[in-house]
Amino acid sequence: MSMLVVVFSMFVLAACGSSESSDGGLELKNDGEFNYIVSGEFPPFSSVDSNGELTGFDVAVGKAIADELGLKAVPEKFKFHGAVSAIKADRFDAAVASHTITEDRKQAVNFSEPYYYSGPVIFTRPDSDIKTKEDLKGKEVAVSKGSTYEKSAQDFTDQIKNYDSDATALRALSEGKHDAVITDAITGKQAIEKGFKIVEQEQLGTSEQAIAVKKEDKELLKAINKALKKLKDNGELEKISKEYIGADITKKPE
Repeated sequence: MSMLVVVFSMFVLAACGSSESSDGGLELKNDGEFNYIVSGEFPPFSSVDSNGELTGFDVAVGKAIADELGLKAVPEKFKFHGAVSAIKADRFDAAVASHTITEDRKQAVNFSEPYYYSGPVIFTRPDSDIKTKEDLKGKEVAVSKGSTYEKSAQDFTDQIKNYDSDATALRALSEGKHDAVITDAITGKQAIEKGFKIVEQEQLGTSEQAIAVKKEDKELLKAINKALKKLKDNGELEKISKEYIGADITKKPE
């Protein structure tokens, strides 16, 4: 009987060990999968294509990380303003959703090394007299709810209109609503290419975008950073950037 107990114990330990090694010992929502959320409303970083599939830079970066970790990529669309709370509540493994690293967000989640660099820009209609941030005083500015652009707008005006996405805010501006929109330069430029009647004005600074992970998932964060480093070193991250953005935004500006 004693021998049977020992053998059974060894079997259980071996089984646990094999399960852990299948995903490198990472604690994941589902074994063998990398479940990550994207906005789905922030082209060219993430959007839904004509087939109902998620596509864009963030989606592709998440998949590349999953491949490096030997996991199946499972992206899901999630409202941007609730993404950090969802990660904190352990509903997903990570958010690959163009989050700017801020001190407030760092209180709730941990961030990877930056995977791209950007910055907020003022967009207006072509006939606007707004050219700089000083001109925003008392003006109505539309932003994506929960974004750092909302905080940027608060520095210049108290007339702020929130939208679920940057694209809908820009569309509203193009259609004659509001005085300006503050959003990412790349998103604004793509809207212009689509025919939105808007123009780019002053850039308000630079920012670092990173992947959000639950505070307790320290091993997953290490694995993501290791994967990102490899993707940067072998040129794959730059390749993804040029495919979806048309330029390399993965290197820190001088």
